Amino acid sequence: MNKKRRNIYAQKIAKAVINLGLLKLAKNKALNGDHILSIYFHKPTKEEFEEIIVWLKHNGFQFISMDMLKAIIYDKAPFPKGAVLITVDDGWASNVENMTKVAKYHQVPITIFLATEAIEEGYYWFSTAKKANKQRLGFPNSEEMKKLPNTQRASILQKLKQQTDLGDREAMTIDEIKSIGGNTYVTFGAHTHSHPILPNCTDEEVTNEIKISKEKVSLWSGMEVDTFAYPNGDFGERESKTLKEKGFKLAFSTKAVPLKKGNLKNPFALPRLGFLEGASKEENLCRIMGVWYSKSTFKS
Repeated sequence: MNKKRRNIYAQKIAKAVINLGLLKLAKNKALNGDHILSIYFHKPTKEEFEEIIVWLKHNGFQFISMDMLKAIIYDKAPFPKGAVLITVDDGWASNVENMTKVAKYHQVPITIFLATEAIEEGYYWFSTAKKANKQRLGFPNSEEMKKLPNTQRASILQKLKQQTDLGDREAMTIDEIKSIGGNTYVTFGAHTHSHPILPNCTDEEVTNEIKISKEKVSLWSGMEVDTFAYPNGDFGERESKTLKEKGFKLAFSTKAVPLKKGNLKNPFALPRLGFLEGASKEENLCRIMGVWYSKSTFKS
């Protein structure tokens, strides 16, 4: 099924879900303090991001910062009603115009989790793998590479980079990160260095990926970095333990359920609801409210 056909089909399902009253029910639960809407994005258009922000505001939701969430978890601040937490994965170049400026205009706090190698080099390995696949260069596709031991993935990637037309820069620059520091509504977190699938890494690789990412994001942003998002949402006890040892306080998965009080008992496995770029407004409302989820959500 091509993307256009898939989106039309998904929109029809979402409209049916909305007509059944499930979206309204989820909204009422969130507004009454049943859960926090922890929503993550990758690279939405300005129109997509702003449309969601405006909808949430008009429906009575309040936006909380990462510091507020830490206070709820560690300082036992009251669990809020109608709360929304916005996070962004990877650090795409388009985030500067489409998200940070919108966040400032609407006074909405957001946290961007940076994959530091891509910030330095300009490209994300999974995106490069997709380009190589389109160019029919004979390499495994990005989903196949995610299943490989990390050393094997890295080896293939080196060959892939040499033969692939990478196109325009994808990631924001270090200078852009530094300049965003003046935006009080934007904070940064770590998302590893090379964006590997952490369970496929050795112990040493996991430690280095987390350590390097934390150090570089802190250096570039001038901020204390103690929040983390697992690449692809994949992690285990080893990854959580390493984060604790490196001074992190929160870590996010891609488990697509609302953030309830019970989730706060493990701050290194916090769920998030994913926004799907290019999908209909109806589908994304169902997604961010936690009433409908599809495996087609893009993870990174």
